[in-house]
Amino acid sequence: MDKNWYAVYVNSRHEKKVADQLQSQHIENYLPLQRVLKQWSDRRKMVEEPLFRSYIFVNIEEIEKTKVRETKGVINFVYWLGKPAIIRAEEIVEIKNFIATYENITLESQNFQINGTIKLESGPFINQSGKVMSIDKNKVKIFIESLGCYLIADITKNKVLNLPLK
Repeated sequence: MDKNWYAVYVNSRHEKKVADQLQSQHIENYLPLQRVLKQWSDRRKMVEEPLFRSYIFVNIEEIEKTKVRETKGVINFVYWLGKPAIIRAEEIVEIKNFIATYENITLESQNFQINGTIKLESGPFINQSGKVMSIDKNKVKIFIESLGCYLIADITKNKVLNLPLK
């Protein structure tokens, strides 16, 4: 049987625990984490936070869906048109590459109309499945089609000059 990537909705602030439980069940999963500087009244500290709050991606066969649903902390699969939404493997790779390249990433949800057009404008990801929506001196914006959201990253000038052209 073929494996597909799915987005799984989990209890708030339980992403790392659920990822560990899935791993212990030998279920391939991906929890995109980014390093964020947190400020408390007495200190500052770099911590890893989920990029997609309350979401984990799993790469499973159809018969493993029940095992995932029964995992403590899992609420359900993310559905699209009445079926669990399949995330393309290329988009998972794109998220991994984006996180490895950029810091201070934020998410921005976007609702699109059916048959709406997404224009690929420019940037280093031009030949990849994620679509670059805009790039300027300080920000790069990529649209992840199957998730219906943008990844937006602040970038420094030296990173802009060093971006590989494809």
